Amino acid sequence: MFDIANTIKEISILAVPFLLAITCHEASHGFAAYLLGDPTAKQAGRLTLNPLKHLDPLGTIALVLTRMIGWAKPVPINPMYFKNPQRDMMLVALAGPAANMALAIMFSIIVKVILSLDISGYSNIMLRVLQPTVQIANAGVIINLALCFFNLLPIPPLDGSKIIAGFMPRETAYKFMSFRYGFIIVIVLAMLGLLGTIISPAISIFYNLLIH
Repeated sequence: MFDIANTIKEISILAVPFLLAITCHEASHGFAAYLLGDPTAKQAGRLTLNPLKHLDPLGTIALVLTRMIGWAKPVPINPMYFKNPQRDMMLVALAGPAANMALAIMFSIIVKVILSLDISGYSNIMLRVLQPTVQIANAGVIINLALCFFNLLPIPPLDGSKIIAGFMPRETAYKFMSFRYGFIIVIVLAMLGLLGTIISPAISIFYNLLIH
């Protein structure tokens, strides 16, 4: 039976880390592109930590359904501004997952600090603050690791495909990135339950490294 109260509780725990994860992911893409000479994201108002500028309705629904994976609106990038488009696109693509890994590390530090506290003398009010904070931070570790490794999958148009394309001969990279059915593959993998199977080992390994 559908438990609406529990669902609301879960969403309230996931909301902050998810919004921070997708916002920093997309803003990092835009900022990296800007540093490499592309002003497109800045002109589009996407060099911001305002989550409303990055939210994608379908990506948000996906998070609610999967409790792990979601996505934002892609930041506009114009490789024509880059001095070395193939290399620079690789660096821009890498910036998003790198931001998620940095956030996972930050959230893991919060978890460790709170769990290391001697709470025996704490008031009930303080305990009511610390408990959800640990849950939110722990969710932040998992969500950011999930987004990091999900985006590193070598399926166009995910970031992993652009990173791999950076090491390919130019013509091969162009053909690879021209593949138009990547998103369909991702949806099929998700529907079959294989997406989680693929990225869960990496999430578990890094979660254990960060938390324990």
